[in-house]
Amino acid sequence: MAPNRPRRGTPSFRQPDSWPERRASSDKAPRSEMSSPGRVSGALGRAVLFGAGLVLAQAAGANESLVELSQDPGQWVMPGKNYAVTRYSELDQINAGNVARLEPAWTFSTGAVAGHEAAPLVIGETLYVVTPFPNILYALNVRDGSLKWRYDPRPQIAAQGVACCDVVNRGAAYLDGKIFFNTLDNHTVAVDAESGREIWKTKLGEINLGETMTMAPLVVKNHVLVGNSGGELGVRGWITALNAETGEIAWRAYSTGPDEEVLIGDDFDPPYDDARGEDLGVTTWPEGKWQTGGGTVWGWISYDPELDLIYHGTGNPGPWNHEQRSGDNKWSSTLFARDSDTGQAKWAYQTSPHDLFDYDGINESVLVDLTIDGETRNVLIHPGRTGYIYVMDRATGRLISAEPFVAITSSKGVDLETGRLIPNEEKIPKVGETVEDICPASPGGKDWQPVAYSPRTGLLYVPHNNLCQDMTTVDVGYMAGTPYVGAEVAMEAGPGGHRGEFTAWDPVAGEAVWKIEERFPAWSGALVTAGDVVFYGTMDRWFKAVDAKTGEELWRFRTGSGIIGQPVTFEGPDGAQYVAVLDGVGGWSGAIVPHELDPDIPYGALGFVGAMTDLPQYTPPGGTLYVFKLAGGDVAEE
Repeated sequence: MAPNRPRRGTPSFRQPDSWPERRASSDKAPRSEMSSPGRVSGALGRAVLFGAGLVLAQAAGANESLVELSQDPGQWVMPGKNYAVTRYSELDQINAGNVARLEPAWTFSTGAVAGHEAAPLVIGETLYVVTPFPNILYALNVRDGSLKWRYDPRPQIAAQGVACCDVVNRGAAYLDGKIFFNTLDNHTVAVDAESGREIWKTKLGEINLGETMTMAPLVVKNHVLVGNSGGELGVRGWITALNAETGEIAWRAYSTGPDEEVLIGDDFDPPYDDARGEDLGVTTWPEGKWQTGGGTVWGWISYDPELDLIYHGTGNPGPWNHEQRSGDNKWSSTLFARDSDTGQAKWAYQTSPHDLFDYDGINESVLVDLTIDGETRNVLIHPGRTGYIYVMDRATGRLISAEPFVAITSSKGVDLETGRLIPNEEKIPKVGETVEDICPASPGGKDWQPVAYSPRTGLLYVPHNNLCQDMTTVDVGYMAGTPYVGAEVAMEAGPGGHRGEFTAWDPVAGEAVWKIEERFPAWSGALVTAGDVVFYGTMDRWFKAVDAKTGEELWRFRTGSGIIGQPVTFEGPDGAQYVAVLDGVGGWSGAIVPHELDPDIPYGALGFVGAMTDLPQYTPPGGTLYVFKLAGGDVAEE
């Protein structure tokens, strides 16, 4: 323990020769259409009015203006609504008493048919949405859905061939008149929010190595934080900070390798002894294996402005065949707390040491204050793929609790003294043997689909899976840009025969308050409002509103395709509250539909096809943005 050690300064940063240079917009003509700058309204207008104050905030810490915008209930300026990623809105015009009167206000077809997982952004009077490949960014008028402009980044077609789990994109981020998003072929792009003009475009990875990018960025101060995908192709995971003004790389932290490259220094103070030691990102792997060890950063990032720490998870180690990678395989399947300016790690906690089942640690970490045993605690809540909901001290990373929220056979609990997952020896895979009834399956108790938290009810609303699997491991060799898995998985419904659930969870008591069973995995994000309404979508084409306190279904609407997107809510220029969500089934769970996979091959889509053979009977592919409001003008009903 060394909490009083001096902080190591900002590390020197040398860009490896293999990293292509960024390309500024001056190098080429912008690729936007229907551009019409016009009058700057809403949040953009307020930004202009702030004038020099914004410039000062940008120099001292640009997140100050973004924090203010994220606290405006009328807008949705970052994927998780706020830095705490609560996905909670203070809007209450739509409430449990009148939500049954919701009806479509307008719709917009994206023109794409792969999995639509993004959360729209709403800034002022403009809604922004990113499609799956080819990653087109649309700007729409919130009044009627009319198209303001579109920006086409023209990603390389070959990127589709190395995307392990569909060609999805999880959304965009905003700061100071710019929209930031990632393309499948490893570019981060900054686009002018008013005109659609490309400002900068930076290449960060190589598709010929198996790298792609699907995650939604987060902007903290003057940094755009992004990470890579490709753990099933043996890439080396990283999180990168880009300068929001120029697109230049500020720092990069790898998930494997020596401390210098993981950005572990004198200020690193992990909560458990197994994370102490020099260069564990090398020594906990067989010789050289860390270089193809996965640990990609394709999920969610949170930020605590008071502690000035960002929180992110890392993905599974590669390959899935654990017998080819002895040791804890750090820092895969790990939660990191890092200094936002330098990327230096403050602490790290490995949720699944020597991961056996593809239990990535990339799920969101929700930052809230809870009263536990009569004491107010500043906590991080992480609903893990391991099947446990972790409640942790977010300053230290120390566990407070880790309770199961799904059926679990793969482990026997979490040791709160050591922090380690307790394996079930009977379920450890062995080469050439099939191990049956592993629960949860590789997508975990919950995959990427984000939860919501309501300070009114104190409950966490969790869309998740109810899946188990049989698993056989085989030896596999590494070849750049090709699958590096070493396992065959066949998934099936878990206990009860249903494949998904939507659960209201009490993080203090560590137990479910109510639960809804779903035919398919609940693969959409959740949204909760001050009207005590929770919204989520299902893969069999229902968009639902349920009572936040009881789970009673209050309203449902049948969309054209299954929903795996993230609902948001905002206030329109007319003063009405709107709710928006993308349909468009796909992703890892629904890949059988848009990619027309053979239902007779259960190992397709890394084993998900076996659990979803009937999904094409319930939904076609699609890609439509739905925006809802209350019918009529009377909103007084309670």
